[in-house]
Amino acid sequence: MSEDSIKPFDAIIIGSGQAGNPLASALADEGWKVAIIEAAHPGGSCINFGCTPTKTMIASARAAHVARNANKVGVHVGNVSPNLQKIVARKDDIVESFRVSTKQNLVNNDNISLIEGKAFFKNKNSVEVALNNGGRLSCTAEKIFINTGTIPNIPALKGLDEVPHHTSTTLLDVTEIPEHLVVLGGGYIGLELGQMYSRFGSEVTIIESGDQLMAKEDDDVAEEMKDILEGEEINVLLNLSVKSVSRLSSGKVKVHFDNNAVRDITCTHLLLATGRKPNTAELRLKNAGVQTGEHGEIVVNERLQTNVEGIYAVGDVKGGPMFTHISYDDFRVVRDNLLKNGSHTTNDRMLPYTVFTDPQLGRIGLSERQAREQGKNFEVKKLMMENSSRGVETNHTRGFLKSLVEKDTGKILGFAALSHEGGEIASMVQIAMMGGLKAEQLRDAIFSHPLYAESLNKVF
Repeated sequence: MSEDSIKPFDAIIIGSGQAGNPLASALADEGWKVAIIEAAHPGGSCINFGCTPTKTMIASARAAHVARNANKVGVHVGNVSPNLQKIVARKDDIVESFRVSTKQNLVNNDNISLIEGKAFFKNKNSVEVALNNGGRLSCTAEKIFINTGTIPNIPALKGLDEVPHHTSTTLLDVTEIPEHLVVLGGGYIGLELGQMYSRFGSEVTIIESGDQLMAKEDDDVAEEMKDILEGEEINVLLNLSVKSVSRLSSGKVKVHFDNNAVRDITCTHLLLATGRKPNTAELRLKNAGVQTGEHGEIVVNERLQTNVEGIYAVGDVKGGPMFTHISYDDFRVVRDNLLKNGSHTTNDRMLPYTVFTDPQLGRIGLSERQAREQGKNFEVKKLMMENSSRGVETNHTRGFLKSLVEKDTGKILGFAALSHEGGEIASMVQIAMMGGLKAEQLRDAIFSHPLYAESLNKVF
C-alpha cells in the first residue's frame, strides 16, 4: 500500500488482545466496519507470553514434581528427567494453535480488516500504521479503542546492558534447564516461574527488595508462601536491593548487593520479574490529546472513555489490575454501552485472581489488610490444609483457607485459598458472594464428602 493510502472505518482497535478481539467481533456483527491493528501476533499477552505458555509449562513442572514425590503415597518411580526441549515445543504448539484460531476468527469476518503493523496516532480520528510487510497505511474512524497491553518493566540496574538476561517472555524459549536461575522480584510472575524452573531441576534464588513476597497480600499469606517455596529448596532473599550486575569471563552473571554484608551471587540465568508497564510509549498519544498517568497508563473513566471523545482504552494499558478476565470484562462494559444502550461500568466489580504456584493462591474480595484500612468490623477464620480431610488424603497439606466475615451482618468480605486448587475453591466463595449468601449458609451447607468444598464448612 502506498504511503498516502487512507482507509475509513467505523471503528479502529489498536491491539489484538482479550478485550480488542471480542469487541471487534461484536461491533462487526452489528454491521460496523472494523480495523484491528496488531504489531505481532493476535491474542495479546494472554495467549502469546502470559497465561497460555506459562500455565502449559507449569503443568509439565508439576508432573515432574508429582513423579518425584510419588513415593510419599506409596508409588515408586525411576529417575525423573524433564526434557525442556519437548516441554517448550509442546508450549509452542499450543500457543500457535491459539494464535491461528484467534486470527481465523478475525479474518473470516467480512466486516473486520486485520492490519499487521505498528500504529500511532496522527490526530484524534486518524491512525497511521507502519505495515510489517512494508509501506504505510492511514486509517480513520470516529471510534478508536486502545488495547496495546503492557511490556516488561526493565529496572535501571548498573551493568544490565552488559549481561545476558531474560524477561518472562524470553525465558520461556530457553530449551536447556538453567543451572542456577536468579529471579529479581518476588511478585506473582517471579514466584510462578521460580517454582517452575526449580521443579525442572534448576537451582533457584528469588530476590525481593521488600520485606515480604507478594507485596499486596496479607503477611500470613506471604509468609506461608515463603515457607512452601523454601520447603522445595528455593532460596528466598528478602529486604535486599541489587546494586549492579556484571558478566564473568565464563559467561555467567554476578549479582551485587547494596548490603556489603551479603555475599554476591553468581548465576547462569537472570530473570527480571520486576513488573510490567503500559505499552503506550510509541502510540504518540499527544497527537490525539489523550491523557496518561505517571506510569504511562491511559486515564479512563468508569465507562473506559479517555478524556478525548470517541477514544477508549481497554485491558492492561489503562493500568489497574492486569488480568485477562478484567480485560474481557472491559470488552463487556464497552459493548453494552455502545450496542445495548446499557449503563455498564467498572465500578464495584469483583476482582478474583489466582496465582498459579503449587499450591495455588486464589483470592476474592478484601484482604485482611484492606479490611482493616477500611475500618471494617470483622473476624478472621482459618483452616490449615493439614486439617482438611481431602488435603490429607491427597497429600496436599500445605497452605490454608482464610475467610473474612463482617461481624454484624455475616457478610463475606473476602477469602484467600492458599491450597491445592485454591483458584477453584476461591471461585466457589465468589459465587456465594455474588448471590449474597452469608457466612453461616456456607458453614451449614451440605457438600459432598470428601471434597475441598467441604472445608468451607470449617473455615466459615
